[in-house]
Amino acid sequence: MLYPLKFRPRLKERIWGGSKLFAKKSVRVDKTKPYGESWDISCVKGDISVVSNGILKGNNLQELLEVYMGDLAGEKIFEKFGLEFPLLIKTLDCNDVLSVQVHPDDALAAERHNSFGKTEMWYVTGCEPGACIYIGFSDLDITREKYLDAVSGGCLPKLLNRVEVKPGDAFFIPAGMVHALGRGVEVVEIQQTSDITYRIYDWDRVGADGKPRELHTALAVDAIDFDKRPDECIVKCTPVVNESVKVASCEYFTTNLLTVDGTVEKDYARLDSFVIYMCVGGEMTLETENGSETLKDGDTVLVPAEINDVTLRGKGVLLEVYIA
Repeated sequence: MLYPLKFRPRLKERIWGGSKLFAKKSVRVDKTKPYGESWDISCVKGDISVVSNGILKGNNLQELLEVYMGDLAGEKIFEKFGLEFPLLIKTLDCNDVLSVQVHPDDALAAERHNSFGKTEMWYVTGCEPGACIYIGFSDLDITREKYLDAVSGGCLPKLLNRVEVKPGDAFFIPAGMVHALGRGVEVVEIQQTSDITYRIYDWDRVGADGKPRELHTALAVDAIDFDKRPDECIVKCTPVVNESVKVASCEYFTTNLLTVDGTVEKDYARLDSFVIYMCVGGEMTLETENGSETLKDGDTVLVPAEINDVTLRGKGVLLEVYIA
């Protein structure tokens, strides 16, 4: 019988990372190194999440899918994705600005990499005053030719659309949209299961070997959708206490904001999907007939599709993620 599942976070060293993740994620790491990403739920080859709670502790996500199939993922989801769990859930600590990058869509990723594309979203959990992200181009008449001229001339940053952020801001980043997270930003990221990134500018930074990091200019230009508008990526959502408020919805995932104060009862009988809860503030308990878990800031839990009724008690903020 399945129950709410927690997984061991997999921390990733990144040149732009900081020191906040290992405190929040309670894992043993070399604290002298910069950690930029925590992969909280992953089915990416080589980085498959391992259960950290209950009788299934020690089993990985792919093994669970092989045994429990639609009971874990949802019948239609398992039919489509099989043993490839369709979402990758991350937490990011951006101690420095990330490279400017773009991700291919499903068609291009399948053709080049035998992979899914990468549509994603960010929810800002913390940031320094004046921190920003970059989404798309400030020149709304950008063309392939203008873009390539800027890249070859080393002046791409002048074309980027800069957006200041604050905690609680959310952004939907479809495949094909040029983007970068800025210095001093902390986000949770929900994305398709894909690790395909084309780096197009890296702020004249060098890697650990003292050499400039590889750029993917030729690959990226065919992946960029020059018709995408940055204002389409900015999500407006107003929290409503004890109700799920839609943040982003697409064919790949639905994400809701759920502000809990007291008790909330959820009925997922008609959903036919797993549900992922990401706690982005406060503390609460998640109760089901098959078990309960405590959720505090930074915790992520996967509720299998066979569980229909969930009760949340406490005070805090969750992201509620599923495939509709």
